[in-house]
Amino acid sequence: MSEIIQKVPEATSRRLPIYYRILQKFEQSGKKRISSSELSEAMQIDAATIRRDFSHFGALGRKGYGYDVEDLVSFFRRVLNQDEQTEVALIGVGSLGSAILKYNFQKSHNTKVIVAFDPKAPPEGKQLNEVNIYHPDQMEEKLQQLDVDVVILTVPSKVAQEVTDRLVAIGIKGILNFTPVRLQVPDSIRVHTIDFSVELQTLIYFIRNDEKESQLE
Repeated sequence: MSEIIQKVPEATSRRLPIYYRILQKFEQSGKKRISSSELSEAMQIDAATIRRDFSHFGALGRKGYGYDVEDLVSFFRRVLNQDEQTEVALIGVGSLGSAILKYNFQKSHNTKVIVAFDPKAPPEGKQLNEVNIYHPDQMEEKLQQLDVDVVILTVPSKVAQEVTDRLVAIGIKGILNFTPVRLQVPDSIRVHTIDFSVELQTLIYFIRNDEKESQLE
């Protein structure tokens, strides 16, 4: 299987973990090979998009045969670094932060929250689900000590940029932002924002649009 990888578009990159998860399910069910049309049905996206996504990684399949499931699972495991654990920090242990700590990526063996920060934490720190929680005054010291470069941000909006500026100053590489604030960071830092209100509005829009289309049929 060729591993000559071109520059991968962001839309394709966002689908890679989904491909990996679905292919794992096919492998666990005993399926040996799969066509782009079968993947299309499972992914609920068109087969042409799947073939275009896969083309960025060279020849992943064979004409007339399709794709070898075991080979694809192994390939995406390497691409997504599934065999190497990434340790991340959580900043903000309110309702959402607490839920994240309780879940702590239980179904993922390559990602784990190892430290958290919250202004309600006592000076000596405390634990929740075996994760140490410290006061934000200790944030820079602990993050550098633990060599963490990816954080999950679930702080109130009013302090989101202030906290981000502190993270930038110590060289954090990535932020998963659960606040509605558009964070200002250097180009060297990647921010992915998950805005629940936007996602909900988008969902409602598509539902209403589907209803209108069905009425016209």
